[in-house]
Amino acid sequence: MEENTDLIVLHTTKYGENAVVVHTLSRRYGRRGFLVRGLGKKPVMSLLQPLNLLEADVTENTRSNLYTASNLSVKYPLNGIRSNLYKNAMTMFISEVLFRVIREGMNEEGLYGWCEKNILLLDAVESDFSNFHLRFLLELAVTLGFSPESTDLLPFVEGHYPVVERFMKESFAESMLIPLSGKARNEIADGVLRYLEFHTESHINVASLKVLRELFG
Repeated sequence: MEENTDLIVLHTTKYGENAVVVHTLSRRYGRRGFLVRGLGKKPVMSLLQPLNLLEADVTENTRSNLYTASNLSVKYPLNGIRSNLYKNAMTMFISEVLFRVIREGMNEEGLYGWCEKNILLLDAVESDFSNFHLRFLLELAVTLGFSPESTDLLPFVEGHYPVVERFMKESFAESMLIPLSGKARNEIADGVLRYLEFHTESHINVASLKVLRELFG
């Protein structure tokens, strides 16, 4: 059975000489990896950048859990992200967080739509987005069903609690204007990741956080 499906790219893993497994998020399948063949025939890898929003024909395999995705095309070009070094770094971080936090086969209701909305928001915003990843992490905890009160985060963010409380009470636009040093952003991101680790009972080692530290430090 073949079905056209919207996908969000989270990660890729090489599979043989001419294929990759693309780890994705979709409405129908949740978090799932798909085999994509023919890397030498066309510039497929340019389509597989972190958080790219794609359309693909998915073929289910009754004999294997590894389904195939073909005829990949860009649903939204994300020119605002791809032309900006800082936004690209954020997509690396966000995609890695989603890849680590959301387990294979997980399909949380509303998660795909929320992720797509935030990707398009990051693409569209023209300035004052240095706090975007912090807002994303806090909203992710809510979207995954943890629904933290600000006091629940206190043991993880410690001295940054008043700032985190503002993030959770203020609008998106207001929270983007909260003045923070690079050091404070890094410590808040680390704290919220520890909170997510605690609730998902997993180890979230996000290597791309180092890139954000260097760019926004």
